[in-house]
Amino acid sequence: MAETSTTTSFINGSSSIASLATDHLFTILLLLPMDSILYFAMTCKKFRYLATSDILWESVCRRDWGNTAVDALKSSFHDDEQRRLIPWITLYKQVSRVDSVCCYKLAEPDPDLILPVPRASHSLNFVSGCLVLFGGGYEGGRDLDDTWAVYIGNNSQNMLKWQKIQTGTPSGRFGHTCVVIENYLVLFGGINERGDRHSDTWLGQVSLHENLGISLSWQLLDVGSTSPPPRGAHAACCISSRKMVIHGGIGLNGVRLDDTWIIELSENRCYGTWRKIVSHPSPPARSGHSLTCISETQTILFGGRGLGYEVLNDIWVLHVTEGYSKWVQIFYELQNIPAGVSLPRVGHSATSIIGGRLLIHGGEDSLRHRKDDFWVLDISHISLEKMHPTRLNSKRMLANKWRRLKPEGYKPGCRSFHRACVDDSGRYLYVFGGMVDGLLQPAEPVGLRFDGELFLVELVLQL
Repeated sequence: MAETSTTTSFINGSSSIASLATDHLFTILLLLPMDSILYFAMTCKKFRYLATSDILWESVCRRDWGNTAVDALKSSFHDDEQRRLIPWITLYKQVSRVDSVCCYKLAEPDPDLILPVPRASHSLNFVSGCLVLFGGGYEGGRDLDDTWAVYIGNNSQNMLKWQKIQTGTPSGRFGHTCVVIENYLVLFGGINERGDRHSDTWLGQVSLHENLGISLSWQLLDVGSTSPPPRGAHAACCISSRKMVIHGGIGLNGVRLDDTWIIELSENRCYGTWRKIVSHPSPPARSGHSLTCISETQTILFGGRGLGYEVLNDIWVLHVTEGYSKWVQIFYELQNIPAGVSLPRVGHSATSIIGGRLLIHGGEDSLRHRKDDFWVLDISHISLEKMHPTRLNSKRMLANKWRRLKPEGYKPGCRSFHRACVDDSGRYLYVFGGMVDGLLQPAEPVGLRFDGELFLVELVLQL
């Protein structure tokens, strides 16, 4: 009887939750996932108005996407009136259900301008409104030591004018990693044309000048006596405002590595401290894989080439909090994923896009067939810190987390060992270079060539 009375009072609007102030209800709703907020909206007219309001859903978007992405997305609309015609709840649903991408060829209007030479295994980053390209490998096994930059700003489809801004520092290399931490670039390792592996750590800062264009200053970071062994073809990503994690790669004598390291930068960015992460289990040795941060505490490792030269398709998540680090493998079966047979790959790009998802593009399989497909992997709602590893071993668990996107517009070629990065909105992806199929000579069979194309990939929202 008491339970019936409580239920009736809730329906009649006399419950304690119905009497809460609007700002208190907002605070409660912002703790809930999207589906729970929508269920809450179905309870009564008052709650429907509150739980579908534009103010609430902009806050939900900021919670789940971050302020930078939301502000960049708002600026992409022509004016405030156009933005107001599209409710934030609609934007949120569209981002959650995105199923296609549109590619654009970014043509250079002036053929007399000097452009970056074709390359692979370079680095490409979006920082301070600019694309920054460094190094890579070129024909004949040569390394490159050049740095190029182009200002993008808020216009994703600008005609781009590359500016060569640095040569010689850091030294020439390919297979290195370079990540963005706040407005800084952090570069580690790589291989030069003599086959030497590096273990140096560099800090770069981009500056914009009204008359002089773009400048970039690099400095060798002081890391003390402890640093990871030399390597190239490893993977890296930032995991907070001051930390970067690296894993695996090809070390001395061509040995593939399985170690994980984290560097924490000092507050003044003058030095950094490396430490090795020990976790059991942990990902086996590999190279050419990807490591991508999807939240402040979670990083996804995918694919690569293993010790036996096999191409991998396993997924590992590194969970990092203060004083605690753990690798967890998430199992799945390819046959449970539509067209999943194409998933194992090496030399792909894996980029965090709006909504905390992973956009995987290109790469090559065990037969060195290069790919031009786009996949989204969404494990953003798996709370690893609350789950025991054995609970993540359901092989069907990720079947609905993989989604192959339909490509539209320009059709770039199949490629591997290219590089990709997103702008601040997380909706626009820039892809440059890589190894592509090509004729060595008109009468010879298909071979490989280095590519120098830059193209844009837009997540298509049905607005």
